[in-house]
This record gives sequence, structure tokens and C-alpha cells, in this order.
Amino acid sequence: MLKENNVKESQKCLIIVYSYHQKNTAKIANIFSEVLNAEIKTPKEVIPEQLQEYDLIGFGSGIYSGKHYKSLLDLVDRLPRVNKKSGFIFSTSVQGKNHVAKDHLVLRKKLMLKGYTIVGEFSCKGFNTHSFFKYFGGINKGKPDSLDLKNAEEFALSLINR
Repeated sequence: MLKENNVKESQKCLIIVYSYHQKNTAKIANIFSEVLNAEIKTPKEVIPEQLQEYDLIGFGSGIYSGKHYKSLLDLVDRLPRVNKKSGFIFSTSVQGKNHVAKDHLVLRKKLMLKGYTIVGEFSCKGFNTHSFFKYFGGINKGKPDSLDLKNAEEFALSLINR
């Protein structure tokens, strides 16, 4: 599935992800990690001062009540200011890429206020059994699917070529 890794030897990448209910977002983070040769950490594992060691940082979680999960947003609040460090945002949600601008708004604003340059954003639908969806057996069964994972791979490759 994955093409030859083209990440420059000197580029150090980190993926910060919070994936809880169905591990949808973790599936996407794993693809990014393989393509970008990136470490994966949860928000609770991140030591904010150590982020200076990375050239590219991905920030992602499922979307809950129209925004990224609280632990990811809280981490960004604790981050030191940076000078044009490259970052990207990703998520899985009930609505997927159709609402990415709105769903990523809070995280995007927080990162930009900290001095991050957002070099890309990715979202796709994820299987959800949270809230009232559990009474119907969930929504978006089988998501993310192989096409979503292929799109995640292509997105990560596009980050390399920037």
C-alpha cells in the first residue's frame, strides 16, 4: 500500500493523536506515521518543550461536538510560541471532509496563535457509536475504509513534496 518513503533524512516528524472510541483517527495517524517516518504520541505523552526537535508536527483527533477532543486542545494551549513551525491538522468525524473548515477551526486558530504554519488539513468519515448513534448500531460502518486510507497516504506524500 505505501510507496517508498521519501522523507528527507534530516526531517523529523511527530504525530500527536487522541483516538478513543473506535480508533478511527489512530488508523489515519498510523498511515501518516509510515509515510512520514514519524513518531506517534498521545497528548498526555507530549512534553511541550521537546516539540522544538521536530520539523513537522501533525495534530489530530476525532471530532466531538464540532471540534477536536479536549485533551488535544488543552495540549496546544500549553505549547510555547514558535516561529513558523510547520504543522498539519487531521480528524475523523461523522461528516468527514465536508465540514473540515468548521471542525478544524478551533484547533487551527489555537495553533496559528502559537506561531504554527498549517501546511495541510485532512479529514474523513469515521465509524461512530457515540451518543444516540449507539441505538442504531452506529453510523459510517467500515469507515475509514481502504479509499480513506489511500487518501491519507496521498495527503502525507503531499506533505513531503511541499
